[in-house]
Order: sequence, then structure tokens, then C-alpha cells
Amino acid sequence: MLKRLWLWFGRLLGKFLLLLIVIGVGGWAIGAAYYGWKFSGPVASEEQIPADEASLTQAIIEDAVRVVEQHRDNTRVLRDAHAKAHGCLKAQVSVLSNLSSDLQHGVFSEPGKTWQAWVRLSNGNAYPQFDRARDARGMAIKLLDVPGEKLSKNPQHASEQDFVMFNHPTFFVRDVAEYKSNFSAQAEGKKVLAFFPSWDPRSWEIRHLIIALKTLSPAPESPIASTYNSIAPFKLGPLNIKYRVIPAPENCPYYELPEQNQDLPNFLRNALYQQLSLDRAPACFALQVQRQDPAYYMPIEDPSVEWDESISAFETVANIQLPAQDFDSREQNLFCDNLSFNPWHSLPEHQPIGGINRLRKAVYEAISAYRHDRNHATDNSGSSN
Repeated sequence: MLKRLWLWFGRLLGKFLLLLIVIGVGGWAIGAAYYGWKFSGPVASEEQIPADEASLTQAIIEDAVRVVEQHRDNTRVLRDAHAKAHGCLKAQVSVLSNLSSDLQHGVFSEPGKTWQAWVRLSNGNAYPQFDRARDARGMAIKLLDVPGEKLSKNPQHASEQDFVMFNHPTFFVRDVAEYKSNFSAQAEGKKVLAFFPSWDPRSWEIRHLIIALKTLSPAPESPIASTYNSIAPFKLGPLNIKYRVIPAPENCPYYELPEQNQDLPNFLRNALYQQLSLDRAPACFALQVQRQDPAYYMPIEDPSVEWDESISAFETVANIQLPAQDFDSREQNLFCDNLSFNPWHSLPEHQPIGGINRLRKAVYEAISAYRHDRNHATDNSGSSN
């Protein structure tokens, strides 16, 4: 009797598991077919600006101010994102000497040119936390002494060209409207509502939740070991492109970083200090661009979609070197805290495009001004300190 009961229960459990597998495979197939249809070209090669974007942007600025006030470090107002820096480093960005002529625009217009720069490496969270916590990681590059009129009219940034990237190829919202809903929920401490704003399943953003979870990745062994992406698109002269920075150790003398103690709260800074300051070993990257092909699904207005590398491969336009240096001093760390990075500190040839970039312009400028005013600080971003 007991044996028959167990056999019956086993058959029932087996059928139930088989049903779950069928439902799972079926759901995956339906989802793949749906997104294959939804994410098919062609797409626009020009920006498309929603009518309510300006009002949504103002509301996001107000939420961002709330966030920086929530995360104040004693009396200092921190960034609303990427608050914790691993270091600000002197760098050289050298344009390829054999760069293709159709990529020679803006700061890449002179093959072989080397720009002096600052590179800031950071964690993504708005509150400084232990490096071993799952988080996004960021790289911001500021080229110095760049001639020409800039998109930003702030005289403090008149000689700068900035690139802002982080270590995932896609963003977890599609546009400014979704960003407003998501960011507002997080600012109010209601993280569940960021991706599930109502009981209506049609409003759920499962795909974007998955992107967000992938973005919060384990820490690398060093900030130098990560690939960083612009996520949103930019102009490069007449082209629409995305940027990324990849490690290029082959361009530097061989170096192997000693194993780091990841229980230390700032082990990523320690890794930079070990390589650049103690072992005096430089680090190398390559700056690359990926061209939009509007015949395929490479949208300008939706940064949650990765542009297919099999259709448009990345092309190296410049090499980046972080030379051996001493960077971890109180004075330089304060200097680093007062730097402002904004993709709109830019030549017109590198104009940011797409809704998230338009949002960045307003939010970055507002929060930077608010932060420097509250901290009674001078923005040193043009300094060569």
C-alpha cells in the first residue's frame, strides 16, 4: 500500500516537473519570438523627443536632490551616483596613427595626437559601500586642453572633453518616463515598485529587472580589469556611435596583480595603489566605437537594447595609458571629489544623443551645482593638479 502510494506520488511529481519544464520552455520561446519581432529594424537615425520629457526631467532632478541629501557623508553632499571613487588618475589618450579617415572627427581628428587626461574609477552606488558588494563600476575620462567651442557653456569646462561609461553594455530603463518611475520608487525606498509599478502585469519590467541584476555584478580583481560602456549613443561627426573602453594589457609591459584581500572595504583602491604606486606598473586600455546601422535594431532612444556586435563590430580609435603614479593623497582625493564629469562637456562632433543623454545634461548640471554649492567647493575639473 505504502509502496503504491509512493509510486503514485512520484508519477505525480514527475508530471508536475515536466509541466513546469514545458511551461518554462514555452514561455522562453514565446518571449524570444516576441522580442525578436519587437526588436527588429529598421530604426530612426535621428532623435525623437517626447512632448513631456522636460517636465519629467525636472521631477527627476527633485528626486536626485532627495537622494544626495539622504546619502550625505556627515556634512558633505556626495554624488547622486558613483559616489565612491577608487582614485582619480593621470592618463594619456593617444589617437591611433592609422585611424580610418571616416572616424577622424572631434578629438580623434588628428591621428597620432596624445591628450593629457584625468580618469576617475568608481563604484556605482549613491552611498559608499564595501567594494565586495555587488555593484556597477564606472569609468569617467576627462581630456584636457581641448580647443573649440563646447556644448556646455560653463566656462569652467571650456577646455574639456568628457566620456562617461560603466561596466555593462545596456541600461535598465528604456527612456526618461521609465527612469522617472524607477528612480522615484528608489528615492522613496520602494525598490520593488521600481520594476513592478502596479498590479497590472503589462506594467512589469522583467527584462529591465534582469538587466539591473546583471549590472550589479561581483567586484573585479581590479578596476583595470573591467570593460566600460557608454550605453547611450553619441555623434561622431556624421555618425551615430556608442563608446566602450576595454583592457589592453598587450600595450603595456607584462604585469600580474598580486591576489587582493577582498574582505578589505577599499580593496579596489588598494589594487590600483599596488599596481600604479607600489609596483610602478602602468595600465593600458583601448577606446573603441561601434557604428549604428539603422537598417537593424540599433535604437537611439532605447539604451536597454544592446547593439549587435555581429552586425557592427567595435573599432579602436585611441589607446589609453595610466602611467605609474602616486594618487592616493588627501589633496588628490579631495580634488577628485570636486571633479565634475558630464558627457555634455563636449565638442559638437561628440554630441550626446538619445533621451537618457538629454536627461543627463539637465540632471548632471543641476546636481553638480547643488553639490558644489552645499560643499562650498570649487569645481577643479579644469585643473592640471
